[in-house]
Amino acid sequence: MYGWIFRSLPGPLWVRIFIALALIIGVVLLLMTYVFPWFSEFSFLSPLTDSTIGGT
Repeated sequence: MYGWIFRSLPGPLWVRIFIALALIIGVVLLLMTYVFPWFSEFSFLSPLTDSTIGGT
């Protein structure tokens, strides 16, 4: 799948690398800004947010 995306990008190799990096950075920013904060509201679904420090 990633090969297909990379081959379908326009331009020479250095332009495709730049576009691919921009897409990766965009996806990471989208996840960190909107998706992960939204998902953290549902803490009962994720055992990763459970903390035992300071518990009684």
